[in-house]
Amino acid sequence: MYIVLTAMLALNVSSDVLDGFTQVHDGLNRSNSNVDDRNAAIYHRLDLLAEQNPEKVGPWLEKADEVRRRTAVVVGTIDSLKMAIVQKADGKNADPDNIISRDDLEAAAVVMLAPGNNRGEALRHTVDQYREYMAELMADTAKAANIRSALSTEPIRRAGTLVPQPWEEAKFDQQPVVAAVTLLTKLQNDILYAEGEVLGQLLTQVDAGDVRVNELNAYVMPQSRLVMRGGKYSANIVLAAVDTTQRPVVVVNGTQLGNDRGIYEVNTGSTGKFSYSGYLEVPHGDGSSTRHPFSSEYTVIEPMATVSATMMNVLYAGIDNPVGISVPGVAMNDISATMTNGTLTRSGDRWTARPSGVGKDAVITVTANMDGRPTTVATSTFRVRKLPDPTPYISYKDAQGNTDSYKGGKGFPKTLLLQAPGLEAAIDDGLIDTKFKVLSFETVFFDSMGNAIPEVSDGAQFSARQKQSFQRLQRGKRFYISRIKAVGPDGITRDLSPMEVIVN
Repeated sequence: MYIVLTAMLALNVSSDVLDGFTQVHDGLNRSNSNVDDRNAAIYHRLDLLAEQNPEKVGPWLEKADEVRRRTAVVVGTIDSLKMAIVQKADGKNADPDNIISRDDLEAAAVVMLAPGNNRGEALRHTVDQYREYMAELMADTAKAANIRSALSTEPIRRAGTLVPQPWEEAKFDQQPVVAAVTLLTKLQNDILYAEGEVLGQLLTQVDAGDVRVNELNAYVMPQSRLVMRGGKYSANIVLAAVDTTQRPVVVVNGTQLGNDRGIYEVNTGSTGKFSYSGYLEVPHGDGSSTRHPFSSEYTVIEPMATVSATMMNVLYAGIDNPVGISVPGVAMNDISATMTNGTLTRSGDRWTARPSGVGKDAVITVTANMDGRPTTVATSTFRVRKLPDPTPYISYKDAQGNTDSYKGGKGFPKTLLLQAPGLEAAIDDGLIDTKFKVLSFETVFFDSMGNAIPEVSDGAQFSARQKQSFQRLQRGKRFYISRIKAVGPDGITRDLSPMEVIVN
């Protein structure tokens, strides 16, 4: 009997200890209510931000919804376990906040550890899943470690034992009802703590990727500072925000800029259109950074000035007239031109005008592709004139075999005269180098009596009678070539001035 009584006394829990558990339980309930209110306030703040900016805050609110849902499931599961333990001890009308059989040592073990329906093991798995989900959401590794520690379900070794017990056995085996309920309330407190930490982290993440700035500037960024009359001036007027204490890294064509102001400068050694690209790497408040790519292009043109004499706007009919056409600030491949009274052709950067009618003006219209649309930038009117009269000459080869021309007025060797096939005509002033076709001419010789003896050519060739006359010429004698008719590329037949030939 003594041994049995001693064992019964050992199993009894003093009323002071039970009262202590009751006070702790009541305190935890108040703490849980306060923590839940705080968590609800954080969630409400996220909800309001999502209404103001759904695109930015929406993903974080979705995660917060999932956190709230999982927390409610775990807290609700623990509430049902507390009710089951208290009902096991006090009956179906039991109240976890007013436990009658506080010292019952069997109810908790029956509910939580009974074989075949081990709710304690199921609770441990539930807490494990919840703990890892919450810890994974924490970017702060220290806070993630705190959550894992607070919600740890590792086996527990009690004092005086060698083998650790599973978490659920250590928590609920031989525990008074009030102690088991208090432990479950403490677990709820830890659950709510984890929820609050994660919700606070999600709220912080809403602005974590924002760039902190301390200076605002207005900038005008024109598409081009050079605008033609009739064109369109276009510019972006933007507000730029910068952090002067932490400039972004700017990389252009794979090379980081050598200054912190984002100024890109390059020497232009050749003309044409050039493109470049790169990115800005912007640091954020959470220690991360983002890259923002960009690309642009610029056109380099030759330094130029247009100088023209207004009285010399002349084109000659029937020949190719070189014309210079350029538009400052516009690439050559974006320029086109047309002409009236003739044709205007282009070869690379060179233009050639060929008027068709004399006496009628030719108008050249220049169009440039500006801002994606064709714009007329200039019209120029040219007078179309017939070609000036050419100079007749006799072509020959000098002692070195080079072709030269004799235009009269000075001595000409008789041997070269006899070798010449005929008469030619051309404009060779260095500006208009144009050949004409000689149609006919006459040579005029004078006999000893001073009588003029004309001889007619064979087209552009010296006739046989003319060549016979050449042979009879003595040194120092002279004759004249007159009535020269020639036609040029403009189709106009003209009479040329006579030339005097002096025979050496």
